[in-house]
Amino acid sequence: MRLPKRLRHDQTAELVEHLGELRSRLVIMLLALAGGFALAYGFHHELLHWLNQPLPPGRRRPLTFGIAEPFTTSLKVSLYAGFALALPVILWQLWSFLAPAIDPRTERAISGLVLFASGLFVSGVAFAYKLALPAAVHYLTTYDAGFYNIQIRASSYYSFALLTLLAIGLVFELPVFVLALVRIGALTSTKLRSNRRTGYFVMAVLASRSPVASSRPSAQRRSNRSRARSRARRADQRTISKAVVTQSRPGRRDASTAITK
Repeated sequence: MRLPKRLRHDQTAELVEHLGELRSRLVIMLLALAGGFALAYGFHHELLHWLNQPLPPGRRRPLTFGIAEPFTTSLKVSLYAGFALALPVILWQLWSFLAPAIDPRTERAISGLVLFASGLFVSGVAFAYKLALPAAVHYLTTYDAGFYNIQIRASSYYSFALLTLLAIGLVFELPVFVLALVRIGALTSTKLRSNRRTGYFVMAVLASRSPVASSRPSAQRRSNRSRARSRARRADQRTISKAVVTQSRPGRRDASTAITK
């Protein structure tokens, strides 16, 4: 198959030529997705081990409840990873198809934004994997632990982990999103400055309710409860020992009186 040729800005083409180019680029996207999936499936053991690291030390082998669930779960994780590997090729093919319709100066600005957004997305995924995901897993697997027999299912956990990584990666794209809104005129710097206090308040509320912030107080409460229980046990032991000593003293007096007589 011959690779599609990118049109120039001053080049015209017929509708049939555009459709042929679109078909060729879609085929390239599908081939890239298939290659990424094959590569990811070849290393799916390493992927599963990498995703299991945020779990508690004693629960790093999630449960499966069906005959085909181990196979389908590995396929799902490999498909997500393959899509992530093929995403640069997919985005490049989309951009090559749409770029001839965009002004050259705008094209250069968009290229810079894409590079900046890619760096922010990678930073968000790294932040999620190192900090947010372990804290969320710890908080959710210890929430009301006295009322539930908490077990971790493989398919549910991997979906939650991948969704968390994707969501926080997209949250890190917020500066690019705001910059794009400012460039197209939908948002102004004056409006941003006037509403910044509301934004500070909303971010503070969300941060206080997040698992990262909530896991530390819960751990502190658990340590306080354990110390209180240990103090109560020591107090009970002292009370029991005093009662034993008090009960043993009358016996000693009776024995000494009998010896004297």
